[in-house]
Amino acid sequence: MAPTRFLALVVALAAAGMTGPLTRPLAGQVPETAPQQAEPPTFSVAVDLVRTDVIPRDASGQFVSDLTIDDLTVLEDGVEQEIASLVLVHGGRSFNLLTPPPPPSMEGIVLPTARPTNDTAGRVFILFIDDLHLQALDSHHVRALLKQIDETLIHEGDVFAAVSTGSSSIELEMTYDQRRLASAISRVKGEGLTALDIMSGAETSGGPAQVRDRAWTAFATAYDLIDQLADVTDRRKSFLYISNGYDFDPYHEGRLGQDSIMSGRWADPRNDPERGDVFFDLAREKNVFADADLFTAVADLANAASRANVTFYTIDPRGLTGGMDAGNNSTDPMEQQTYIAKSQSTLRLLAEVTGGLAIVNQNDFEAALKRIDAETSDYYVIGYYSSNPDPTDETRQLEVRVNRPGVSVWSRGYYSLKPGGGRQAESQP
Repeated sequence: MAPTRFLALVVALAAAGMTGPLTRPLAGQVPETAPQQAEPPTFSVAVDLVRTDVIPRDASGQFVSDLTIDDLTVLEDGVEQEIASLVLVHGGRSFNLLTPPPPPSMEGIVLPTARPTNDTAGRVFILFIDDLHLQALDSHHVRALLKQIDETLIHEGDVFAAVSTGSSSIELEMTYDQRRLASAISRVKGEGLTALDIMSGAETSGGPAQVRDRAWTAFATAYDLIDQLADVTDRRKSFLYISNGYDFDPYHEGRLGQDSIMSGRWADPRNDPERGDVFFDLAREKNVFADADLFTAVADLANAASRANVTFYTIDPRGLTGGMDAGNNSTDPMEQQTYIAKSQSTLRLLAEVTGGLAIVNQNDFEAALKRIDAETSDYYVIGYYSSNPDPTDETRQLEVRVNRPGVSVWSRGYYSLKPGGGRQAESQP
């Protein structure tokens, strides 16, 4: 995907007054003439305004909308931080309660003037339709889910975009016009690999040839969006991630002809008794790290979203999965359940790390969408300049406390920095 594919996304938000000051470091200056005497190198370090979402509720579960900075305490790795900005979003409308001052002055950094915040702009939604990992037979379920999202979750004044990873070719740039979304929904069609596609497809040293390629395509699309959303500030950026999830080593035993179905279906010449189990031993060894690779890839994507203060709401449109997929008679039922469980676990991880919600293995989408609606309508965005000067300390534990009796608070549990500071998403192979 071209890096500028969604440039209009940020441009549109900037026009709406929804982007804040850019705080990425400029390239360091290199002197024209090197000094005669060796000196310790000097590095320019940027100080980013760390933002985190906070949802306080009273004992009856009602949102508390009258907090001030005196009611809030922010701890990073157990150390109290000074609150630099505070934005209240109530009923989908934003109110700037405290404008952040310029960041601490540091040598070698030039920052642009802050852009004023539009206090009436609505919410920000990204509809990420991973049709590379949605089954063709489930296309009507996906379209029905998207229509439900349109009717239940997106309201007048909300700004949203929609993008697909595959041949549905949806690239709906940021808009307020829900009629354009309805047109895009009609084009959605899943093209995920079936069990038979995976079982009969070509194998590589990393497993089924197409499986990782498709996953990296989906991840790269998500990274591109997240990287641009990083410059949208003071809003809860809701990323509706619609996918069946990921598994780098699906139907492992079946692909080797060792499950209860495939072992009796044909005689594989590689099973020659004179050769023993050498082939299968090697096949198992080559994918021994597949689960670790998958976990690392998904965790990296979630950490990139966390750095950009993007919240993933992951949705598996298959709903409650209790047995074999329709038309699937080529896989062992136990392997099918393992595949579903593993793929859904990746969706859970994406949601949990970013403070969102995983809607998997359930059919009541309406209740979940109403919960997302509530979480994205009423919240605070707190900002502070970290007092931790060590940019190599990549993961910072976050805790937000409300200094009022009977008030509970939800907030993001941590955020992650790229080594050396900054918030740019890592590139993927």
